[in-house]
Amino acid sequence: MNDFIVSARKYRPTSFDAVVGQNSITLTLQNAIESNQLAQSFLFCGPRGVGKTTCARIFAKEINQFNNDSEIDDFSFNIFELDAASNNSVDDIRNLTDQVRVPPQTGKYKVYIIDEVHMLSQSAFNAFLKTLEEPPKHAKFILATTEKHKIIPTILSRCQIFDFKRVTVSDISNHLSFVASKENIKFEPEALNLIAQKSDGAMRDALSLFDRLVSFSSDNLTYEKVIEHLNILDYEYYFNITESLLNNEISVILDVFNQILVNGFDGQEFINGLAKHLRDLLVVKNKETLKLLEKSDLLKERYLEQSSLCDINFLIEALSMCNECDIQYKNANNKRLLVELCLIQISSIGHFSVEKKKSKKFIASEKLENEKISLNNMLIKNEVSLDKGMSVKNEASLDKGMSVSAILNEKSPEMKSKTISISNFLQANKDLSEENIKITKKRKREFSEEELVVVWSDLINEIRNKGKSNLAIALGANEPELKQDFVIDITLINSSQVEILEEEEYTVLNFLRENLQNDYITIIKRITKDVKKDMLYTNRDKFNKMLKDNHHLQRLRIELGLDPDY
Repeated sequence: MNDFIVSARKYRPTSFDAVVGQNSITLTLQNAIESNQLAQSFLFCGPRGVGKTTCARIFAKEINQFNNDSEIDDFSFNIFELDAASNNSVDDIRNLTDQVRVPPQTGKYKVYIIDEVHMLSQSAFNAFLKTLEEPPKHAKFILATTEKHKIIPTILSRCQIFDFKRVTVSDISNHLSFVASKENIKFEPEALNLIAQKSDGAMRDALSLFDRLVSFSSDNLTYEKVIEHLNILDYEYYFNITESLLNNEISVILDVFNQILVNGFDGQEFINGLAKHLRDLLVVKNKETLKLLEKSDLLKERYLEQSSLCDINFLIEALSMCNECDIQYKNANNKRLLVELCLIQISSIGHFSVEKKKSKKFIASEKLENEKISLNNMLIKNEVSLDKGMSVKNEASLDKGMSVSAILNEKSPEMKSKTISISNFLQANKDLSEENIKITKKRKREFSEEELVVVWSDLINEIRNKGKSNLAIALGANEPELKQDFVIDITLINSSQVEILEEEEYTVLNFLRENLQNDYITIIKRITKDVKKDMLYTNRDKFNKMLKDNHHLQRLRIELGLDPDY
């Protein structure tokens, strides 16, 4: 039995034409070889498994076979591969520079392929700079890395940079189809397309996954077996649940989501898959963006069919809700409820939200129209009533001073219940006016000066409790005096207290008027004439007073150099 060789090695390209998905780079390298315009150093950067090392090996072989009449098999002696991850010291780079000086025994060039070059230390990079900038004519350097940003700028400036891109889903699917045909493996196009999507643009990962699934499916690669082995949510789930969302079948939606959770899938994985499905439906809405849909031809038809049933506003709003759910999922306590609520909200986009807005608008307009009709009917009925009131039967009543309200009151109870009576309207206005008069009527209760003192004390306590100590001090300096016409005379110490009282005069008056039941109370503010008695002593005055009691303070002030004014 022959030894098994993995597809990634067995079908590794040996020429530029066999490289998948890097047409621009391979064409550039081929033209450089043909025109003999080769740089001294190259930098191949890009994701894993896209062909960086493969292209480096093909390039090294091609430049040594160039200008030779026949192909040689010993070109590999001129190719040196160095793993920078394990050989990243200064000594390793020094050994490399020593080897560079020796010309090749066969062929034209010695090619040094340094893989994972970003793993070199700072000192190793510095030791490599001079050799990289001015290598011997027979030496070519090819640096490969997945993390270009970790390479120092002095290295980047000395290299010709090639950026490898991810391989597209269609290119990977076509290559897998080629490999399957070579290996005589039966397959379904949807299965290969799913493998291509799962590989995330890496050809090596796709081939490794292909080998694993072939072993699982016994040389019969079907879509169902791929779904089963990789534990991937089938697109049928998303087609069915989208259909239920469009039809507002909440019970079906919740049941499908429950099946997904029972099968062991994560809620966030489902919501991300649904968002991707809705994005694909949005993409196929326009012919210009149809190319962005990386699906098989059979699936494209299904997407086109379902997309025609979806409104573009529905898709945009649903995508926004899915994105919001994905953001909140990590911090949510009840993750299942979060996803279910998101699905219910999406299902209501095309039904309740729009119809509700419309119904509100229609109900409001209908209500307004009905009110207009009712008002017109009322006016017409009242006009008819007035016209009938001008009949012979009611003429005498009118002559006797009978009012319009009396005429209207003679109408049947049925009419009264259906229409608004003008008399009732006028009576209501009259009642309101009388009530307003009662409210606006001022109180004028007599009170004594003793009552005023008691209320005044309550006022000071309330103000002090509110934290307005300055106002409380001002009001408590002197007792108020009751004058004629409910005028309260307040004596204050200085103008500052007057300003404080003026700011809170409205509060003070309201308290007094409410507690004394008199709305005619007013306040007169005046400053006491005995100002000197209440003046504050200065520091000098205090010191002089103390000096009279103890003359030794003067000596102490002089020795310490104190100033009484401070």
